[in-house]
Amino acid sequence: MEGKPQVQIPTVKLGSQGLEVSRLGYGYSGLSGKYNSPLSHEAGCSVIKEAFERGITFFDTSDIYGQNHDNEILVGKGTPEYVRACCEASLKRLAVSYIDLYYQHRVDVSVPIEDTIEELKKLVNEGKIRYIGLSEASVDTISRAHAVHPITAVQMEYSLWSREIENEITQLCRKLGIGIVSYSPLGRGLFGGKAVVESLPADCLLSKHPRFNGENLEKNKLLYSKLATLAAKHACTAPQLALAWLLHHGNDNIPIPGTTKVKNLDTIVGSLDVELTKEDLKEICDAVKIDEVRGDR
Repeated sequence: MEGKPQVQIPTVKLGSQGLEVSRLGYGYSGLSGKYNSPLSHEAGCSVIKEAFERGITFFDTSDIYGQNHDNEILVGKGTPEYVRACCEASLKRLAVSYIDLYYQHRVDVSVPIEDTIEELKKLVNEGKIRYIGLSEASVDTISRAHAVHPITAVQMEYSLWSREIENEITQLCRKLGIGIVSYSPLGRGLFGGKAVVESLPADCLLSKHPRFNGENLEKNKLLYSKLATLAAKHACTAPQLALAWLLHHGNDNIPIPGTTKVKNLDTIVGSLDVELTKEDLKEICDAVKIDEVRGDR
């Protein structure tokens, strides 16, 4: 922005196999309609371009986002040299010759994880993907998969109100040199003000989410209010404080917030400037207590 220097986004290693990514990533799912109406490809590409120009080079998409693979097609028009996806057919839609980080989007419990990783290992050897990731995997699955081929990253929902990965999964990933990619780092938008300072769109899937319904929502709004109060103390916004809390959990943890608005990128990138002490982190956890969250994730 004019008159104000932009935050420089550093790059860090994700996992121990050599992949380097921006300290903050960007999640694409909302561009094709999930919590809001789908953006046109022109509008979506403008957000992608702006994020890239600000230094974000770690982009996350999937072939299940949007109707008829719309998200990957949109991404292919935006920044095809910086994409992540989870199936070989994505190469054509994304207009790339290889995919850097290729996740099994969800673990198929009917297929031994060893068989799945063996197939992904073949794609690595063929040069179609460079690194293998897992999403929403258990400790046992991560261990078994890593024994077949090094896993670079595990993607999990992780935010102030979704902390299930702390302890066991976090400890295992650090022991094995696996990076953590935190999706929905703003609590599916609640800590960004969704359903609190702005109403949910009529077609928003969150209207059916347990944490955004009835009495649960009213209770969860109080968590946002507590975070907003602390944010004022740190001269930042509530979403910036929520992201900063995650960023202070180690360079091996990469949040991938998403937005459909270019103006919100100021907030996302600005979270890198928020400095927190151990005492601050405890104060945030004490304010947003996990046992006060209402509704299943």
